[in-house]
Amino acid sequence: MKTQAVSFCFVVAFCLATTASPAQTFTTLASFHKTVGYTPSAALIQGADGNFYGGTPIGGPGNKLRGPCRPLGCGTVFKVSPGGQLTAVHSFDVTDGSGANGPLALAADGNFYGTTGGGTFDCGTVFKITPEGTLTTLYNFNCADGFGPNGLIQATDGNFYGTTTLGGVYGPLEGTVFKITPAGVEKVLHNFTGGADGQFPAAGLIQAIDGNFYGTTFSGGANQFCQGQGNQLVGCGTVFKITPKGKLTTLYNFCSQPDCADGVFPFAGLIQGADGNLYGTTFGEFGITSPGTVFRVTTEGVLTNLYTFCSQLNCADGGWPNGLVQATDGNLYGTANGGGDDNDGTVFKMTLEGNLTTLHSFCSRRNCNDGSSPNAGLVQGTDGNLYGTASEGGPRFCPGSNNVVSCGTVFSLSLGLAPFVETIPTSGKLGAKVIILGNNLTGTTTVSFNGTPAKFKVVSDTEITTRVPKGTTPGPVTVTTPSGTLTSNVPFIVHLFRSTGAIRR
Repeated sequence: MKTQAVSFCFVVAFCLATTASPAQTFTTLASFHKTVGYTPSAALIQGADGNFYGGTPIGGPGNKLRGPCRPLGCGTVFKVSPGGQLTAVHSFDVTDGSGANGPLALAADGNFYGTTGGGTFDCGTVFKITPEGTLTTLYNFNCADGFGPNGLIQATDGNFYGTTTLGGVYGPLEGTVFKITPAGVEKVLHNFTGGADGQFPAAGLIQAIDGNFYGTTFSGGANQFCQGQGNQLVGCGTVFKITPKGKLTTLYNFCSQPDCADGVFPFAGLIQGADGNLYGTTFGEFGITSPGTVFRVTTEGVLTNLYTFCSQLNCADGGWPNGLVQATDGNLYGTANGGGDDNDGTVFKMTLEGNLTTLHSFCSRRNCNDGSSPNAGLVQGTDGNLYGTASEGGPRFCPGSNNVVSCGTVFSLSLGLAPFVETIPTSGKLGAKVIILGNNLTGTTTVSFNGTPAKFKVVSDTEITTRVPKGTTPGPVTVTTPSGTLTSNVPFIVHLFRSTGAIRR
């Protein structure tokens, strides 16, 4: 069985290994190597310049460092173009963090915000980094307020929210939910106890349309009889809701169905589908044949298991899935860490009814350059294609903790989906600044929010800046370009403030 723990390995070989079917084309864009970092474990994010950005847990100029990063390196922030040009934007050196494991967040100011391990107290950091690579450390965790942050999201109030897998006031192994301002003022919203409220949140949060945050804990909860590492019995994991003020509600306890048919140990985060429901995956128990599930859960906590992966090696559907993304065709897409034709992982598509199609099986043999063992989900670029990383495989080899390992790859998957535009953020009040991401935006003639015209500025071929115009109502954002009209992938939600201060959507 393949584990989904953080692996160690990472870029510049442009290996055009492609496989095609009548409706899809898989392309290996680049191979990681030591200088740019390796073994990525978090999903990519598209920047305003059209490139994709991410982090690596190790790599960079480690042979020039002292301390725990020598000789492997402390990790990097990297960017990769849609054509496969991969470069390091920043290399960590322990003092500013180490091990960029969580996904980056593109904020409304055009900068990226993220988290690492290391830092002043070796408990993790929060940082801001410009697309050009200027990094500012905003906060150093001290372990009592969290240890091992999992990435950030920018909420509708402009602040960032996230989780730490460990740390907190109830002990070193429980975890926290925190808020941090863009200026670096941090506040713990919840300390997990390891009991009914869960333990070990292994992924970040999402903010749903109702304004609350939703997430998962890998362990803990009401059902304390799942098989963990070392064959000890531990909690099976939870789905939780937490308000912006910190009131946490456990919505669901995994292994509440006979034979744990609902899954155990949710390792990845959640997404909110266009239908308003939440979707996620579970990892499965250690040491037994339980390779994970895909589930749907309502914001009230009613969970439905949509799919259970095959429990045997080399099953075509894969095993041990990562996080999901809902593409513009309405289907869910994801990667699996194991399974497939060579037991090296898969890319899959799933309908909201639970019908799964394997789109690609990874291969780690020497004559395969596509990568293996993806540890992160996918992102849909504004060109319509899906982009992701494989944590291992590819033609390059990197130093590991005990031996030499393959470094990983960046890949794209074309499914013939149409281009679109994306707004950063996806909601805001009247007059708020909005960045519009897209392709071929030069020459744009109109921008509208659900039919209401907006003033705008074309910054580049991939970026437009605008503000939410007066009279806007919730709905899609449309951009008219010389080559046609592009529509946003999700509706823009308008916040209308009443005299009471409540938000009406």
